[in-house]
Amino acid sequence: MGAIAHFLGALGRQIIGLLAATGRIALFTGQTLGHVVRPPFYIKEFLQAVLNIGYFSLPVVGLTAIFTGGALALQIYAGGARFNAEAVVPQIVAIGIVRELGPVLVGLMIAARVTSSIAAEIATMKVTEQIDALVTLSTHPMKYLTVPRVVAATLVVPLLVAIGDVIGVLGGYAVATGTLDFNPATYIRNTVDFLEMRDITSSLIKGAVFGCLAALMGCYFGMNSTRGAQGVGRATKSSVEATAVLILAANFALTGIFFSI
Repeated sequence: MGAIAHFLGALGRQIIGLLAATGRIALFTGQTLGHVVRPPFYIKEFLQAVLNIGYFSLPVVGLTAIFTGGALALQIYAGGARFNAEAVVPQIVAIGIVRELGPVLVGLMIAARVTSSIAAEIATMKVTEQIDALVTLSTHPMKYLTVPRVVAATLVVPLLVAIGDVIGVLGGYAVATGTLDFNPATYIRNTVDFLEMRDITSSLIKGAVFGCLAALMGCYFGMNSTRGAQGVGRATKSSVEATAVLILAANFALTGIFFSI
C-alpha cells in the first residue's frame, strides 16, 4: 500500500504541476494579447524581430523544404510502384507538403532556431537584471520584449510556410523529373489541378498559429527563468520542448477542423 500511495502521490503532483503551468501560460497569453492593442508600440523592436524570425530563417527553411520534398517524391514513387500507382506522385507530394509537412517542419525549425534564441536572450536579460532596468525606466517588459516578437512571428511565419511549401513542391518536382522520368509539364499541371484553396489557406493559418506559439513559449520561459546559467539553459530547453509539443498538438487540432469529414 505504501508503494501505491507513493506512486499516486507523485502522479498527483505531476498532474497538479501540469495544470498550474497550463494556467500560468494561459494567463501570460491573455496578458500578451491584451498588450498587443494598447500603446505604446515599439516599431524598431518589431522590425528587428521580423528580420531575425523571417529573413534569417530563410536558409534553414529552404534547405529543409527542398530535401523533404525530394525524399517524399522518392518514397511515394517507391510505395506507389507496389500498386502500379506511380502516377500519383505529383498529387501526393503537393498535398503532403502543403497540408502537413510544410507548416509542421517550418514550425519545428522556428522552434529550434527562434524559440530557443528568444528564451535564451530574455532569460539572460533577467539574469543580468536588464528587465529590472526596463521597469525602472517605466518601460513595460511585456510591451517591449514579448509583444513585438509575438506579433512578428504571427505575421512572418505564414510567409515562411508559403515559401517552404513552394520550395518543397519544387524539390519533389526536381527529383520526379530528373530521376523518376516524369514529364515536367504534366507534373506541374497535376500539382496545380489537385491543390484546393482550403489546402493553401489551412497551411497559412497553421503557420500563423505555430509562429504565435513559438514566440509565446520563448518569451514565457525566458521571463520565468530562474537565476544563473543553469536557469538560462533550463528555460531554453523547456521552451523548445513545449513549443514542439504544442505545434504537433495544434497541427492535429487544426487538421481536424479543416479536413474533418
